[in-house]
Amino acid sequence: MKTIEISLLSPEAALGEFAKTWTAAQSSSREMTPRLAFGSLRELFLAITEQRMELLRYVAAHEGLSLRQLARALDWDGSDLQADVAELADLGLLERDQQGALSAPYDEILIHAGIRDAA
Repeated sequence: MKTIEISLLSPEAALGEFAKTWTAAQSSSREMTPRLAFGSLRELFLAITEQRMELLRYVAAHEGLSLRQLARALDWDGSDLQADVAELADLGLLERDQQGALSAPYDEILIHAGIRDAA
């Protein structure tokens, strides 16, 4: 199962995580878990809305659809769908091949949202 992890991190914590990940990647040949970080729940939920999660799930179950086929299947406005697909692609959560066919590269999204600062 291919997983991506999403975390809520302060800018300082994000830099620290980046440094640790960079060091681990340089010293290991094992595959690293892909990660995204957001500064707040608000930022996360603006980027990955409930509608965009529905879109991700649909594409994962019906890979290879074009944007037009997807708009028809979901009965969504094409321009809104195009913006959602572009945002998810920018985050690396959707991919498009040279013919425009969509796919979801991950089977699972894990979201880590701590409620206490690290000691």
